[in-house]
Amino acid sequence: MIITYHGKGHIKLVTGDTTIAISPVSKKSKRRQTKYGSDICLIPLDHDDYNGAENVTLGSKEPFIMKGEGEVEVKNIFIEGFSSKVAREKNEYMATSFVFNFDGMRVAYIGQIKELLPGEHKEIIDEVDVLFVPVGGEDLNLNPYDASKLATGLEPKIIIPIDFDEKTLPIFLKESGEEKVKPVEKLTIKMRDISDKKGEVILIEEM
Repeated sequence: MIITYHGKGHIKLVTGDTTIAISPVSKKSKRRQTKYGSDICLIPLDHDDYNGAENVTLGSKEPFIMKGEGEVEVKNIFIEGFSSKVAREKNEYMATSFVFNFDGMRVAYIGQIKELLPGEHKEIIDEVDVLFVPVGGEDLNLNPYDASKLATGLEPKIIIPIDFDEKTLPIFLKESGEEKVKPVEKLTIKMRDISDKKGEVILIEEM
């Protein structure tokens, strides 16, 4: 699995000829946008910074789009989404987190939530290999202290912070005991590479 980070909550996962886009920035957003084709697009929040399925539709690649909670199977990938209400910019949204297996690894993507996950949602995540967690960028997500607490509590093999800013990331890294971690341009992993890891934080540079 090849993982690249495109800013905000936007993650791109590739294995073979299958591409999953999570939380791409939309054309209506003022954020920097990335254009490519995907097979599956997961939308954690119906907000311009997170719902840009049109930007991951290219050529013959028109993705299956999943918004909100539920269960689906696409291209032999079983995906489960679960949601929590959040208030943002005087509006109320449903922030969705996703769990799925990809390239032999269990992946969890925590949506743009503001409170720690309830017990029933932690049970859905269960054992996780790769965890993506937002760490307080622009006060729209969990604060970095709670983000570290959540990530550690889920006991993933690796933790990848997303949706951070220059103030919240150092706090998250310090809370996680990873102040000296150096960013990588992209992450290429197989299950055998991470099987013996326990909560290692990996920072991926924004593409």
